[in-house]
Amino acid sequence: MKKKLLLALTALVAMSGSALAADMARPYTKAPAPIAPVYNWTGFYIFGGGGGGIWDAKSNVQSAPGIVPAFASRDQKVGGDGWFGTVGIGYDWQFNGRWVAGVFADGQFGEIKGSLTDTNFSFEGQEKLRTSYAAGARLGYLVAPNVLSYVNGGYSGSEWSGTTMTSLFAGVPGAITTPSFHRNGWFVGGGVENNLDIFGITAPGWFMKTEYRTAFYDRATLAETVVGVGPLGQSVTFKPIVQTISTSLVYRFNWGGPVARY
Repeated sequence: MKKKLLLALTALVAMSGSALAADMARPYTKAPAPIAPVYNWTGFYIFGGGGGGIWDAKSNVQSAPGIVPAFASRDQKVGGDGWFGTVGIGYDWQFNGRWVAGVFADGQFGEIKGSLTDTNFSFEGQEKLRTSYAAGARLGYLVAPNVLSYVNGGYSGSEWSGTTMTSLFAGVPGAITTPSFHRNGWFVGGGVENNLDIFGITAPGWFMKTEYRTAFYDRATLAETVVGVGPLGQSVTFKPIVQTISTSLVYRFNWGGPVARY
């Protein structure tokens, strides 16, 4: 009896030891890495900032309607540069995971100024782009959950100053004026927008975007008037292209809402 009991205890100890050894031999499994936050870009936003720009224009001098014989000079290049402030509003939709599409409107206010010249009489004055505004659409791709790279395009309007041109030669009296004018056109551009968290700043809903644009405007025909005399009988034409780069702070009203699934 004692022998049987001893054999049974020996077997039980052997089985327990084997099970314990098997448990100790199980491989170590590393804990899963934390999941990076996924954000939702759908919603309204506002922005404001500033930047710099240049314009280049093709310009010539031509006779006014009804003047005989009619004439027109060849196009020459004139240009200007300056600074501006900008404000705007928009709405974005996030779709198919990493894609973002949206619509927006904005305005730019400042002075991008340069020269306008009457080559026939060697007179020159200062032309200024005072205001431009745009309405368009953009399409972007999230290169990271909180970084958007995008392209955009749409309508652009512009308001330009009048000029008072005086002679390029000292001692020549008189001045020629041209009127202020409005031009319509279109623009294309692109940029990058990112959450400020990328710089280690805790600011939910706040973003920064940097954007480049090129705007193309219709040619304007500006009748010239001699100060104190009257119409000169000719016009200066002006067909500008405007390039700008700006940086703005953006606030997104929906940031921190339901996440978008990739």
